Amino acid sequence: MDAASHPASQPVVKPPRKGLFSPTNVRRWENFKANRRGFWSLWIFLVLFVLSLGAEFIVNDRPILMSYKGEILAPIFVDYPEEKFGGFLAQTDYRAQDIQDEINANGWMIWPPIHYSYQTANSNLPTGMSAPTPPFWAVSKEKRCTGYAAGTTDPNCNWSNFNWLGTDDQARDVLARLIYGFRISVLFGLALTICSAVVGVCAGAIQGYFGGWTDLLMQRFIEIWSSMPVLYILLIIASVLPPGFFILLGILLLFSWVGLVGVVRAEFLRARNFEYVRAARALGVNNRTIMYRHLLPNAMVATLTFVPFILSGSISTLTSLDFLGFGMPPGSPSLGEMIAQGKSNLQAPWLGLSAFFTMSIMLSLLIFIGEAVRDAFDPRKTFQ
Repeated sequence: MDAASHPASQPVVKPPRKGLFSPTNVRRWENFKANRRGFWSLWIFLVLFVLSLGAEFIVNDRPILMSYKGEILAPIFVDYPEEKFGGFLAQTDYRAQDIQDEINANGWMIWPPIHYSYQTANSNLPTGMSAPTPPFWAVSKEKRCTGYAAGTTDPNCNWSNFNWLGTDDQARDVLARLIYGFRISVLFGLALTICSAVVGVCAGAIQGYFGGWTDLLMQRFIEIWSSMPVLYILLIIASVLPPGFFILLGILLLFSWVGLVGVVRAEFLRARNFEYVRAARALGVNNRTIMYRHLLPNAMVATLTFVPFILSGSISTLTSLDFLGFGMPPGSPSLGEMIAQGKSNLQAPWLGLSAFFTMSIMLSLLIFIGEAVRDAFDPRKTFQ
């Protein structure tokens, strides 16, 4: 027996990888990375989003951690009454000078880099200036410290208490509201996109797979539903119901799912007569299994290419409703509300410009990511 025919000398053929690390997905990831603009946009967006998720550790009007009379406290997680520090109010104002003196005399505090939350009003505005006030770098040091007791020598007149992008018309820090508003916008957009994708994919799958009267009746309903004046209906419903995150999410979900139905329906109509689908039916596989395991993966390729664009559209819709006053509850950090403030306070251009550039950067990153995803899932697209 020669060496070539010996079993030990035969090369070991590894089975192709399946699932997330399949050759097809690896090729898609390589195509995505080849689009440098989309690849770096994804990383920039993820970094900004992750930082905004920890906004309380970056911009907040209460310490992250503190020690008082030998006890370790975490005000960022627990609301301690002021009576714990010798006061009488139900909620402690850690920015108050007497509270700070009491805590520093009996312990220490670790503050976030910026000592404002999205609803904190700056009570130390420069003398002679009223809200909205310009960014701190547009005001001299002597002027911006006039709101503190000791002027320029006051320990609280520091970088952490400066308003980096100025204040709005209620003396609230613009940078803090931008960070919290960015987080709410992205979370709302993600929630609306996921819910819309689930409803749209399910409706399109049922239409495309069963066809016939099911497809005909659902298609007529969708045509009637999509022809309704969406903006007017949203404004009417939003004006009747109390404002809130989940109420607004439910209202927008009524119409946002329609966009994906056509794409998924076309994929299921095309693939339901393939040979492997017919073979599965002949073997007695039930319809739900065929739809979920055999047809849905093919439809998800077309669906995923639309997700970044649906996300950017959801964020734009929320911003538009907030601008019109039918969005989040009053006082919530909102990019649309800040744009409305910029419209009402033309003498304070930093309000509108800050929200405008935040929206522009966020939507541009999402569009670049969407283009890269679309190229990655396109089998005809190749990069050198």
